[in-house]
Amino acid sequence: MAIDSTVPARVMTSALEHPQGALGIGRLGTYSALGAAAAAIPIPILPGSLATRVRGALVHDVCGRHGLSVTPEARRILSKPGLAEGPEGVFGMALRFATTRIFSRLGPLTVLPPIRSALLTYAIGHLLSRYLDRRADRSVRVDVDEARRVRRAIEHAIGRILSTSAPEEDVGTPPEELRDPVTQATDGIIAAVASLPGTIVRRLEAAFDESLD
Repeated sequence: MAIDSTVPARVMTSALEHPQGALGIGRLGTYSALGAAAAAIPIPILPGSLATRVRGALVHDVCGRHGLSVTPEARRILSKPGLAEGPEGVFGMALRFATTRIFSRLGPLTVLPPIRSALLTYAIGHLLSRYLDRRADRSVRVDVDEARRVRRAIEHAIGRILSTSAPEEDVGTPPEELRDPVTQATDGIIAAVASLPGTIVRRLEAAFDESLD
C-alpha cells in the first residue's frame, strides 16, 4: 500500500519516549565498508543501485534507532548518490561505471570510487544520527521536506570538509615529558596521522551544523 507522505504523521507518545540509540562506530563502519564494496563492483547500473540500497538500509536503521519511521521518498532522497559519487540517474550510473573502469587501469587510483562511496555512506549515517539527536520536530515520521533539508546539509558538509575549521580535540593536561627529541618528533608524526580521521569528522560535523543553522 502506498504511503501518502503529505499527510502529517500522528504523534505517538511511546515513540517519543524511545531511547535515542547510537548507531555505533563498528556498525557504521560496516555500512561504510559495504558502500565501498558496492562501488568497487565493475558492473554498469548495479554499483550505483547497490550502494544506494546500502545507504537506504542505513537510513532506516538510524531512524529506527531514534523511534522514527521514514517515508519511501524521504529514504530515496537521503540515500541517493551525491557530490561524493557523481550525478544521479542512468547517466550517473554509467559515469560511475566508466570512471571505475578507467581507474582500474591506473593502479592505486582504483581505490578512489570506493573511498568516495564509503565517505558518503559514513557522512549520511553519522550526520543523520547527529541531526536526529537534536531534532525538535515531534512528528514520528521523517518526510520529504525534512529529508531534503538534511541531505542538503550533508552535501554542504562534504563539500566543505577542508575549508571548515573545527574545535581542537581536548587532550587534557600533558604529562611530564620523558622522551628524547627524536622520539618526540616520531611520536608527533604518528599521532598526527592517527588523529586525521577524528579531525575530518569534527570538520564534517562543524560544516553540517553550520548549514543547518
